[in-house]
Amino acid sequence: QVQLVESGGGLVQLGGSLRPSCAASGSIFSIGSMGWYRQALGKERELVATIASRGKPNYADSVKGRFTISRDNAKNTVYLQMDNLKPEDTAIYCCKIEASRYWTGSMNDYWGQGTQVTVSS
Repeated sequence: QVQLVESGGGLVQLGGSLRPSCAASGSIFSIGSMGWYRQALGKERELVATIASRGKPNYADSVKGRFTISRDNAKNTVYLQMDNLKPEDTAIYCCKIEASRYWTGSMNDYWGQGTQVTVSS
């Protein structure tokens, strides 16, 4: 089985920073892209950032210049450095990875359970 565990969320004031992480464990042969999504109350889930296996990142326009996604392939972990946080960033943040469990297996999507990020004004 493949399991993702997020940590590092919390409550911060306007302009503060957080750096949640997401670690994958279990029967993993390889990992492709990794990413972060968020869903705020009353809103649809949206893509925040993704990072390819070789490190190429993509960001939602709303977080460009403030968030930085990175990964540590040796630890099967993806990070999201969030700076200059705004109340609009308040949401549950979930990580997703593409991974194969076996050398002959196909890539599948795996989701974490989410970590709460709250930014007060």
